[in-house]
Amino acid sequence: MKIHEKYIKRCLQLAKNGLGTTSPNPMVGAVIVYDGKIIGEGYTSPYGGNHAEVNAIKSVTDKSLLNRSTIYVSLEPCAHYGKTPPCADLIVEHKIPEVVVGVVDDNSLVSGEGVKRLRNAGCDVLVGILEKECRELNKRFFTFHNKKRPYIILKWAETKDGFIDVKRSEGAEKQPTWISNKYAQQLVHKWRSEEQGIMVGTNTVIKDNPRLNVRSWVGKNPVRIILDNSLRIPKEAYVFDGMVKTILFTSSRTAFSKKRNNVQVALIDYSENVPQQVCNVLFKNEIQSIIIEGGAYTLQSFINANLWDETRIFVGNTIFKEGVKAPQVNGTALFEKNVADDSFKTIIP
Repeated sequence: MKIHEKYIKRCLQLAKNGLGTTSPNPMVGAVIVYDGKIIGEGYTSPYGGNHAEVNAIKSVTDKSLLNRSTIYVSLEPCAHYGKTPPCADLIVEHKIPEVVVGVVDDNSLVSGEGVKRLRNAGCDVLVGILEKECRELNKRFFTFHNKKRPYIILKWAETKDGFIDVKRSEGAEKQPTWISNKYAQQLVHKWRSEEQGIMVGTNTVIKDNPRLNVRSWVGKNPVRIILDNSLRIPKEAYVFDGMVKTILFTSSRTAFSKKRNNVQVALIDYSENVPQQVCNVLFKNEIQSIIIEGGAYTLQSFINANLWDETRIFVGNTIFKEGVKAPQVNGTALFEKNVADDSFKTIIP
């Protein structure tokens, strides 16, 4: 069992290379072992490209060794046709006799069918090696398929005395109030590149005019998700610049007569459970994960609706004395650390 864990750990290392690029596919790593030596390995390419098993098999120089090898995969090989053919069929085609799987795929298109197909073809299949770690790696994917909503990360920076913004005066310049340091800000841009969507409420856009893209890191821009009940956000705001796909949640039907470039309008009822309605629309749009960056009302509404999976909080070395109070969240502190002179903590429900 220990030797199996060793190679599944390598699968997990490889799979992480796909963070932020594989969605809606999961991140998967694959390792092929012959006579105690790794002869091939791979991870899932950006969406539309090869799956991990394909890349691992392609990397093997001497294909004649495959029918005497073991393939390790962090997630059950797929058994359906999507953008690419089934990986289970590829394993059978190359007559790989032994398959070790980290965790079964919860996706209804797979859900044990890959393992079943391999066993029916005569493969010796072992399932459940480092299952907890494999499930944690694809927490976004599993949350999406099991809870029918995106994996939701809440993020904010607050002062030592518990404020996330200063008290704004009328006509104040539309720009963010920085509480965290430049290293924390760069880390946030890295996080943005790892998620499929980024959400803010109306007041955050009006007050800060944020771009909501990835600038201090290299990576893919997330889909912008904007809450604007009565279309108060000016059309000149950066979020409507057309550079990134944007989903606008509003109750105003006039939004359809004010079409903006690269903006999808989603009509919802703001008198009902807004967070749940948002999750329903994002699920239909196959957005598996979002990071919510403000403001206080939007963040608190998702907390109150119990629709969140992680809260990431920076505490800056600053005191405001008055302003906008930080949201209140209860949960378990996963870990805490310092980012230069700021402190940072992650809380889970």
